[in-house]
Order: sequence, then C-alpha cells, then structure tokens
Amino acid sequence: MDRTTGNSTAAPLNTYHDAVAWINNLIPFGIRPGLSRIELLLSKLGNPHQHLKFIHVAGTNGKGSTCAFLTSALRQSGYDVGTFTSPYITKFTNRFQYNGEDIPEETLLMLARRLHPLVEEVAETELGSPTMFEVATALAILYYAEVCYPDVVVWETGLGGRLDVTNVVTPIISVITNIGMDHTDILGDTISQIATEKAGIIKPGVPVVSLVEQPEAIQVIREVAEKQKSTLYLAGDQFTYEQVRVNKDGQKLHFNGPFRELDVELTLQGKHQCANAAGALMTLEVLRQYMAFYMEEEDLQKGFRLASWAGRFEKVSDEPLLILDGAHNPEGAEMLAQSIKDLYPERKLILMMGMLENKHHKLYFEHILPLVDTLILTEPDFRRKMDAAQLKNMVEELRPSYAKPNLDIIVEPSWKQALSLLKLRTEAEDLGVVSGTLYLIADVRAALLHQTDSEKGW
Repeated sequence: MDRTTGNSTAAPLNTYHDAVAWINNLIPFGIRPGLSRIELLLSKLGNPHQHLKFIHVAGTNGKGSTCAFLTSALRQSGYDVGTFTSPYITKFTNRFQYNGEDIPEETLLMLARRLHPLVEEVAETELGSPTMFEVATALAILYYAEVCYPDVVVWETGLGGRLDVTNVVTPIISVITNIGMDHTDILGDTISQIATEKAGIIKPGVPVVSLVEQPEAIQVIREVAEKQKSTLYLAGDQFTYEQVRVNKDGQKLHFNGPFRELDVELTLQGKHQCANAAGALMTLEVLRQYMAFYMEEEDLQKGFRLASWAGRFEKVSDEPLLILDGAHNPEGAEMLAQSIKDLYPERKLILMMGMLENKHHKLYFEHILPLVDTLILTEPDFRRKMDAAQLKNMVEELRPSYAKPNLDIIVEPSWKQALSLLKLRTEAEDLGVVSGTLYLIADVRAALLHQTDSEKGW
C-alpha cells in the first residue's frame, strides 16, 4: 500500500493473513472522524446496511459488556445475532461474530477481496483512503447483509458516536452506556462535549436507552432525544436497578422497568456490570414491548447468567489468583478499585499495568494506588505505548497523597518479564491484577491461556 495515496503496491490477497495485513496497513491513515468515505464505499456495494436491524451501542466504558449481555440474551431467546465489537482481544476475526462464533477466515478473505478494488476507488477521490476501521466496518456490514443474515446486529461504536464510522447505520434502538473522560483529544475535554458526540447516535424517532449520570450529560442527551423525537429511557427515571447480592461466583440484580420487574443473576463481576446489565435489560424490554421481539423470562435470565466478556475483571488463574481487567481510564480504574474492595478486601494487591500515551493516567492512579502493595509498571507491545519510567514519575508524584507507605514499585518495560514477576510476587493469599490498555491485556491473556494463534490490534 502506498501510504500517501492509498494505492495498492502489494500482491493480491491470496490468504487470510494477506487480507488482515492489507486492512491493518490502513492504520497509518489513522482515526479520521466523518462518514463520507464509508458512505461512498457502501453506496458502491448497494447500501447493504439498509437491510439490517441494528442495536447501536455507544459510551465511554461498558460498551463491550453491554453488547455481550444483549448478544447472549437474544441468542438464548432463539434469535440469530451478529455482534460487531472492537478492539479485539485474541484474533482479528473476533470483531465479526455471528451467534458467538468468529467469521470464518475464508469468508473474511472473500469479503476483503471484494472490498479491495472499491477501497482503491475511494482512495483515488478527494476523500482519500478509507481507514482500517472503515474497511472493517464495511466488511462487517457485508458479512451480515450478504453471508449470514442475522435477525439483529449488536453494533458497537469505535469512538464517540456522531462522526464514528458505525453511525452510518439507522438502528432500531440506540444505547449510551455512560460518559467519561476518554479520547479527549478527539471528542472534547468536557463532559458536555463528549456527551454531544455520544448523543450523535440518536436518530429521528429511534428510542434510546441511557445510563449516564452526570447532570450536564443527561441534559445533552435529553435535548438531543427531544429534538430527534426519540423516546428516552434513562436510568433513575424510566427504570432503576440495584445489586441485591454479590459473592465470588457472581452477583444478582433487581431491575424495575416501565413494563415489569425482573431479577437476573450475572457471572460477570463488578458493581458496574449491574448498570450495564440494566441498560441491556431495558433495551430488550423496549424490543419486546414495541417491536415484537419474543423473549421468555427464563431465556433472558439464562442469557444474562451466561454472558461473558474477555478481559473485564476476568479470572484467568486460581493459583496464583490472577485477574485481567482492561481498565485504562479514570472511570475504569474507579470501577476496578470498587470490584477489588467488594470481592477481595483482605488480599494484598500486586498490580501490573501498562498504558498508551494520553493524559488521564494521573486520575487513573488516584483511584487505584490506595489499594496497591506492589506495582509493576510495564509497556504494551504497541506503537503508541507509554514509557514505563514516565509512569513511575507520575506515581512518585502521587505517592505522598495516595499510596500505601510501603508501596513497592518495579519498572520492567518487557511485559513478558513483568508477567513473570507478577506470577512470582503473587503468593497464595494475594491478588494479582493486570490492568491498563487492552493491547497489554490481549498479549497477557494469550500468554496465560496459551493461545498460540493470538493476534491483537485495534
């Protein structure tokens, strides 16, 4: 690929790996908000997205878990479900799932071959080359519209909402999980600005479910919903929820909605998962009540109980006790800290973490540092990684106000060495946690679970 023009200088796509390499080689085109390239690309394909039913999910945290709850409950209720999420944890094909199974490699290759010449045509226009995420989105739409025909597609935004590539679709319902300070370089650096971007997925007349809590975010979402004549189902107003039981095996949620009350059990841990589950339940209730989706209560309950999501407070080892959690922003760190306090209050915490470069890591540390006994700072194997020594400087600055008096800090740039140290340092009565960017979580998870075909990426 000629990265200045987007013209192909590579060999044709002969294998699955050729196809993935071609799509990933579009990464240097970066994140370019706007829908013009994806709209042109889809028009060349005959607008296949117009034949699909989407549940569009946006938010700062909790998108993936919400998609997992929706997918599991709908599948349990007998529906065929497509699920498009990012980033992937194990393999590029994870992004494109149908009934819980990844897209077959040969299908991805076939669709990439079909897209390749059209991507080149778009690259020749004044719009420039489609990005990696735009091509992945187009591939997902082709897969669902022309290969497997799901009843509904659970459709996660990549970044923001208003100008996110996924916003090319008109869904049957929209979901906004929450609003927090993440990707502020692109979405704006106030809660109101970020809420405005997320609220961009609200479409005329399409109902929206939201779990946002900040008054200024609620105001933005209310105003956009009103303007779009969309019915808003807001947590705390139209529906409420509470965690009624929690233990090491899971938790129980009581949901009180406009149509009925329900109790559901969750295997996914963390109080924040009650919020995500409640948002998913409200979404399903709207589909059931107004859109003729048929869901038995016992199927819903089984679906929520069986829902799982890799890298979100995921226990991957008992001896030593190791948990992976992709908390990488202040809100995520706050949720992680709460989960540790709720479930493992007596254990010493050995935390390994690595981050990408951005400016909110101090706030992350403010939430998690008070719990940490040993901190292992490392670096993800990714081009925009944050230097572990820089993270240490940040921690030293915060140490007097936030850290335990005997906090032990280890700087180990190699994540493989850092993981060996974590396993070595986490004794029988301790808790080992790996946290930070999902690029680190992906590599660590593959190493711990011995997944030899692991790929990882955005």
